[in-house]
Amino acid sequence: MQTADQPILKTQGLTKRFGGLVAVSGLDLEIRPREILGLIGPNGAGKSTTFNLISGFYKPTAGDLYVFGENCTGRSPLTISRKGLVRTFQHGSLMRSMTVRDNILLGTIHWVSDAAARRQRMEETAAMLGLTAYLSEEAGTLPHGLQRLVSIGIALAPRPRLLCLDEPLTGLNQTEVTNTLTVLQRVRDEFGSSVLLVEHNMKAVMKVCDRITVLHHGQHLATGSPAQIRADRQVIDAYLGHRHDH
Repeated sequence: MQTADQPILKTQGLTKRFGGLVAVSGLDLEIRPREILGLIGPNGAGKSTTFNLISGFYKPTAGDLYVFGENCTGRSPLTISRKGLVRTFQHGSLMRSMTVRDNILLGTIHWVSDAAARRQRMEETAAMLGLTAYLSEEAGTLPHGLQRLVSIGIALAPRPRLLCLDEPLTGLNQTEVTNTLTVLQRVRDEFGSSVLLVEHNMKAVMKVCDRITVLHHGQHLATGSPAQIRADRQVIDAYLGHRHDH
């Protein structure tokens, strides 16, 4: 079982090959309790593959995956999610023809048994995301930014111990980005959850993350605080380039 100071999630030597391509190579990664960890790197760095490995959608070619102190290597996505790891998908995971209310309720089904408790969980989640006014709207008719928040709401409804977000800020305007970052901090502070954030928006990652892990060509390049990553010469050369001051 997991102890208080143990990582929520840990990989050791995690490797994934697709034929001759090594997408992730010997990755050691740790997510600590109550932290927001950013996972960044250039396109093709292995971020999405890593995300799929830790959520059970890909089985590793080699290496181990520990979730909440338990070896979950090769386990199914359902087994891993039932331990308290919930993920979003890059292109959203909402049901477009259903209302916002029913979408968020969907997120509670396997986790909250009582109908009244499910409804209360849905209302709390919607309020946290600023979606209360849209509960009766069909999700697919909402602006892109609100659809993104609905997807986060579905993932947030189970109150996961680890919330894994795959590029949740794509296509959001500045106000929506700021609101979403506030939500992530509240998820950590109010629910005690950890958050894994795979994201291209560097400014947002630097602002909200406690630590950042950088991947390059499927390998671990660096892990540290935003300030450490911003100043890391290897990271600047591989990824941040001249944009590291922004």
